[in-house]
Amino acid sequence: MRLVFAGTPETAVPSLEALLDSGHEVVAVLTRPDARAGRGRTLHPSPVKAVALERGIEVLTPASPRDPEFQARLRELEPDACPVVAYGALLPREVLDIPAHGWVNLHFSVLPAWRGAAPVQRAIMAGDETTGATTFVIEEGLDTGPVLGLMTETIRPDDTSGTLLDRLARAGAGLLVATMDGLASGDLTAVPQPAEGVSHAAKLTTADAEVVWTKPAYAVSRQVRGCTPAPGAWTTFRGDRLGVGPVALAPADEVAGDGGAQALAPGEIRATKRAVHVGTASGAVTLGEVRPQGKKPMAAADWARGVRIDVGEAFSAATTLS
Repeated sequence: MRLVFAGTPETAVPSLEALLDSGHEVVAVLTRPDARAGRGRTLHPSPVKAVALERGIEVLTPASPRDPEFQARLRELEPDACPVVAYGALLPREVLDIPAHGWVNLHFSVLPAWRGAAPVQRAIMAGDETTGATTFVIEEGLDTGPVLGLMTETIRPDDTSGTLLDRLARAGAGLLVATMDGLASGDLTAVPQPAEGVSHAAKLTTADAEVVWTKPAYAVSRQVRGCTPAPGAWTTFRGDRLGVGPVALAPADEVAGDGGAQALAPGEIRATKRAVHVGTASGAVTLGEVRPQGKKPMAAADWARGVRIDVGEAFSAATTLS
């Protein structure tokens, strides 16, 4: 089939590469315009655009899919289908109607669970044990279209949204190619999503990433892992923001070391020579890596030695319970 691939971030690259190496013809790539990044705020192409240019593929970067010139070019390309992975813009009806087999999205959840922008992050934060990826035909509703294929993936106890998304992106690339194969052969039939089991995955905000130490330890761990690497979990120490990397549940006997048998209050910090423990609503967690404001990430124990934590000192209470 003739394909126009739509995608923007690194997450979309495995799918683009898999389609380029398949029996289908990727005639063009649609991606978001170059964005400014870095200290110099210079323009940088999206990861998908960079791969397309390396492979000699035409790149379309309209400011909006509503752009008449883009729509005219898309019609000229006559795609049979348009596979999509994290493109980043809404597609209007006049664009959705152009390819014969529609626009087929690879979404990183088992729909109808976690429709929306942050399915991987929300699944980890909710404590789900499994997730997956779904290919479906895009319609005007938010991730509501009929399903063409799916796969499942176990969420590991130490998964961050970054590690889980990386696995799903690579495994999902195979699912997307198989979906294109099925559409080409006529063997696939789109199946409507069930009405039950719908949940929504709103984009994470900075406020969502503020650690709520009054939650149980397992919930704190999920929150931090779900926000790693982006938007990045954080808390407040002595009035400044402190980034928090993945934490581990702390054994009670370890926290009680140095003669400190008393349980830690939520947010209270206790540093030993080798570790930094923080109280929650149910036991303590051990900090891994932290990032002081304006500095590079460092081991929590090194940070604690530098700031000299006072007895009973605590992280500030979160201003949100989201």
